[in-house]
Amino acid sequence: MALTYDLGGNDLIVNTITTGATGPGNVANTAASIAGGSTLTLTAASHAGKQINLDTAVGTTIILPAATGTGNKYRFVVTVLATSNSHIVKVANSTDAMQGMIISTLSGTPTTNNTWPATAGTSDTITLNRTTTGSVTKGEWFEVQDIATNVFQVFGVTTQSGSAATPFSATV
Repeated sequence: MALTYDLGGNDLIVNTITTGATGPGNVANTAASIAGGSTLTLTAASHAGKQINLDTAVGTTIILPAATGTGNKYRFVVTVLATSNSHIVKVANSTDAMQGMIISTLSGTPTTNNTWPATAGTSDTITLNRTTTGSVTKGEWFEVQDIATNVFQVFGVTTQSGSAATPFSATV
């Protein structure tokens, strides 16, 4: 139904009202979250601004789109603990890298916290391996933002068990 408003002699006709911001990283969409499944290759058009669930017991492997500086954000949430393999998020090519950090708490010892910075220029993969690097607690999350050509900014919170280790590596 179209609405018409009198604006002092000018009419404004509105056919649709959309709430929420659109733009880099905030794409209006109908699905708040996407199933990661066992493997998923992201595209900006289909996945930017959405939550991607790490949602399989056999682990989930996600490949990011190439970093071009769009500002697009991708949020990853552990909704199912991996019981074999790992939850993995990695870049699409050998020129993209990650910067930023993931903060973690060692399971069973809430006073032991770690901050894991990405190694500038070489970190291109985040692995939650079910113990030392994460996927220990449902609700762990991290966000990856495309901030420049070949650069993703990372921030998140995870839980680790055993001898805590960085979730960042160079595998691509």
